Amino acid sequence: MQSVLIVVHLVIVLALVGVVLLQRSEGGGLGMGGGGSGAGFMTGRGQANVLTRTTAILAALFFLTSLGLTILAGRQTAPGSIFDGATGGATAPSGAPSGDSGFQRLQQLQQLEAPSAPAPAPAPAVPSGPQVPNAE
Repeated sequence: MQSVLIVVHLVIVLALVGVVLLQRSEGGGLGMGGGGSGAGFMTGRGQANVLTRTTAILAALFFLTSLGLTILAGRQTAPGSIFDGATGGATAPSGAPSGDSGFQRLQQLQQLEAPSAPAPAPAPAVPSGPQVPNAE
């Protein structure tokens, strides 16, 4: 259903872009026909009315398909919270009990990352073998 609505939405978007580009702007733009001559496709006023109505209809369809896609996307994935625990739809990390809250998990992680006792300082290196005096 969502795929079909996306395709319809894209067709409406392309049609809307095309109709907007066909409209005559103040500078002439890509409008069809010339000025107000009767030799064109339509009269200037009739062309403006048809394109304006078509733009309004396509814009309304664009908003409707956008709302429909938003509603469909909201139904597929319900928002979850990390504080809900495993019963709220969120998966518990490996090694954590399933009944823990998010706050308890955070405390456990902080305890795991707490620094342990400092390592003993390395003993000074004692040279072995004969020492050669520095000749300077």
